[in-house]
Amino acid sequence: MKITLLQLTVMLCLLPFAAAADSATGKPVPISIAGISLGSEISAYPDIIDSNFMKEMVVTDWHGFRKGVIGYGVCLHKDTILKIDMKYEDKSKEFYNTLLKKIKIQYGDPDTWSGDSFGVKYIWKWHFTDKDNNEVILKLQHNSKDSNETIGNMIKLSYPGKIAEERRCFNEMCEQNMMKFDPSRQEELKKSDWPHLIPQAQ
Repeated sequence: MKITLLQLTVMLCLLPFAAAADSATGKPVPISIAGISLGSEISAYPDIIDSNFMKEMVVTDWHGFRKGVIGYGVCLHKDTILKIDMKYEDKSKEFYNTLLKKIKIQYGDPDTWSGDSFGVKYIWKWHFTDKDNNEVILKLQHNSKDSNETIGNMIKLSYPGKIAEERRCFNEMCEQNMMKFDPSRQEELKKSDWPHLIPQAQ
């Protein structure tokens, strides 16, 4: 009978052992839940399927920006940057107004307003087509009060068409992977018991 690395990990969790103890309290240290352990390699769990159609990297303190998130493809546009979201160091509305003027000088008036009428969020969008006929969207945003989104000023660049292509490619890849997945194995992974539901020490 073939045993996967995930099954082996779970079996080891169920065996009696001398658990590592917390240096201050002497209590066992929990590092595993659902048969998945902190510090282990993700490749040790072949049953886990990646569900993100884009990967992200973060930059901080970057040329006048306090933070940025760079999104890139994993399927059709593998390793190609498809989305850039950058948060400016200066959060003021005055800085936003200056940015808006400078962008208008270089790229013309925006095409779309998608902010609100209460003066909480100011969002302008520009739509372009690059030399390769790809749609490009530029979005400039100021948020003064909505705590559900980034407070301050933010600028975004994206390839919406390529992002849609990437999502389709990834969904197709996931469907193909699921077709290869043994249904009996899927049912086995649904089963639970207390060692799976409670953090385990090792």
